[in-house]
Amino acid sequence: MQLQLQNFSTMVSNAAAAVQAAASALIDLTVGSTLRAILEANAALGLWMQWLIVELLSTTRAATSNGADLDSFVADFSITRLPASQATGSVQFSRFTPTLAALIPLGTGLRSADGSLSFTVTQDSTNSAWSSAQNGYVLGAGIASVSVPIQAIVPGSAGNVQAGVITQLASAIPGIDTVINAAPLTAGLDAESDAALRSRFSAYLATRSRGTPLAIGNAVLSVRQGLDYTLQENMSPGGVSQIGCFVLTVDDGSGTPSSSLLASVANAVEATRPIGALYTIQPPTLLTANISLTVTTPANANHAIIVGNVANALTNAITALTIGVPLPWSRITQLAYAADPNVTNVTNVLLNGTTADLVPSASGLIRPGTIAVS
Repeated sequence: MQLQLQNFSTMVSNAAAAVQAAASALIDLTVGSTLRAILEANAALGLWMQWLIVELLSTTRAATSNGADLDSFVADFSITRLPASQATGSVQFSRFTPTLAALIPLGTGLRSADGSLSFTVTQDSTNSAWSSAQNGYVLGAGIASVSVPIQAIVPGSAGNVQAGVITQLASAIPGIDTVINAAPLTAGLDAESDAALRSRFSAYLATRSRGTPLAIGNAVLSVRQGLDYTLQENMSPGGVSQIGCFVLTVDDGSGTPSSSLLASVANAVEATRPIGALYTIQPPTLLTANISLTVTTPANANHAIIVGNVANALTNAITALTIGVPLPWSRITQLAYAADPNVTNVTNVLLNGTTADLVPSASGLIRPGTIAVS
């Protein structure tokens, strides 16, 4: 039953009507009368109690609760809000005189140009400069620069800075003169929003005890934020039709999800899949989009800045593509025009050396390669 809300005037009018109906003579309810003051005081109390009831009802339903109240509601179903994640990327440490060896210790602090954001150097044992013995990255004598991985200290989307933003060392490193991120940082996500949590909770209820594609997808998306996936039913990993088998392709935005992430997804799928079903969980097959084009700009415009804007727009658009989504050749021209109002013409557009669309397989993912704008 829906609660019928009343405003202050309605409460006073209803109370006055009830009092008058119970009296044998006309009651004085004019403004300033004692009885009217009592009725208005009771109406004020009624408004306050009505507000308390509304607040209580809003916190006892997932559809209307927010923040901690929503977390408490879904926690009864063993669901928790997906946390924020840290932005990741790489920076290049350089020096003017590479005479002696230099060490970049693990955990070295970095800052954005305005000092508002902080980052730290992380470990990558596959990096040729990594030294386990010295717990850092070594620049040998004669080597002028090295690229190392970093991550934002504070989780959230604010860490997804553009190229060239990270330029400060938190403390001096002997033998190192400059630092800069040549590419944007990615993968930084804010904590799951109330709307996203409600949507995932609804999907959770709708997929309980069901080994359906929606149930498998909900299991994947509940592992962490920022995941993308495609599901191929009755298909073997080799692309051959196979009844009772499905292939799940998962990406975290990087194009190369880690083995630990794929293992977490496998655990989630294992708890949801139908009995007897075989499955394979794999990273996407990467396709590189190499683009070249020429833009025409007015004589009084800064051509170099406009070229940079076009290149950034193309890189960002391709990076945002999800698994299985194609890149039409004609889309490149549209993105170039939209990147800057000073672009007056776009010519010589080539995508991987041709004028054909780049179409990935169902498990393919397109990522930017060389973007040459002149």
